Amino acid sequence: MRVLVVGAGRMGAIRVEDLVADPRVSEVLIANRNEQRAQDLAATWGATALRWDQATAAVADAVVVAVGTDGHDHILSGVLPHGIPVLCEKPVALTLEDTAAAIALAQSSGSPLQIGFQRRFDEAIRGVYDTIQSGNLGTFYSMSIASRDHTPSHKDFIPGSGGIFRDLHVHDFDLVRWLTGSEIATVFASKQVREYQDYAEFDDADMSAISVTTVSGVQVVITGARHDAVGHDVRLEAFGSKDSVSAGLNSRTPLRAMEGDLALNTNPYTGFVDRFRDAFRQETQSFVSLTAGEIENPTPPDSALESLRAAIACEESIRTQRAVNVADIS
Repeated sequence: MRVLVVGAGRMGAIRVEDLVADPRVSEVLIANRNEQRAQDLAATWGATALRWDQATAAVADAVVVAVGTDGHDHILSGVLPHGIPVLCEKPVALTLEDTAAAIALAQSSGSPLQIGFQRRFDEAIRGVYDTIQSGNLGTFYSMSIASRDHTPSHKDFIPGSGGIFRDLHVHDFDLVRWLTGSEIATVFASKQVREYQDYAEFDDADMSAISVTTVSGVQVVITGARHDAVGHDVRLEAFGSKDSVSAGLNSRTPLRAMEGDLALNTNPYTGFVDRFRDAFRQETQSFVSLTAGEIENPTPPDSALESLRAAIACEESIRTQRAVNVADIS
């Protein structure tokens, strides 16, 4: 099969590397607004570079959209009508209206739209999911999630990111929905700028905390940070009537245990690519499987819509300083 990757930045390069390594993929095409970057990436991996004006008209069996969020609408509106599978990095868009419009176009065109929530493909997080699904966790009591970047965002990234809830925590909201098998009922959120004042300039934050309750009654506490001095830290703990399990707690976890009897903080994760490189590989392989008709969509587009709805509910919670019913966000 021929797969087109639109975007030659960090995520585009990851997708190209993994697609080239998949024996089911016969050719990888690359289009990028800066055409020289597409040519350089193509030369590295033996792919084919296209002109930018060919991006939405190229003949391909599937498309990966790895441009910045502000470029998603142009690419999606061009490729979805072809009725071929599309893998779109999150978020699809920064508003519910634009996200819903993209989903509607995908549905009307018969184009399977897979959302880039790579955490679902992390082996340990998948293990937590399997434990819950098997019933071995018992009654699902509660869960805690930590999402902490190692290095603060560059100032140029902040104004177009959508903020800490739409950019960072949509991953957590997707995990809440996926792991609990339930929609998010209410959120109560707070945010602060504790160290990096660039975030304050754009009404964003470098620290956040969210209390979540699902429709099924599972209580979840989520904490976020744009800076972790030790390393990139994404982990979760799930508690039930039969078992308690964790994912992301291992020798590379950037944490120093004061008791000193755990082998933590050995070669700590340096960023999200380092933390989830294997998950990205599994995610790309799943997209090829989806294109080949071997599996159902593992991350359907409602995951993007409902995670964004929860993120906007957090912003409303901060504005009103109260808990917000996520269903009221429309």
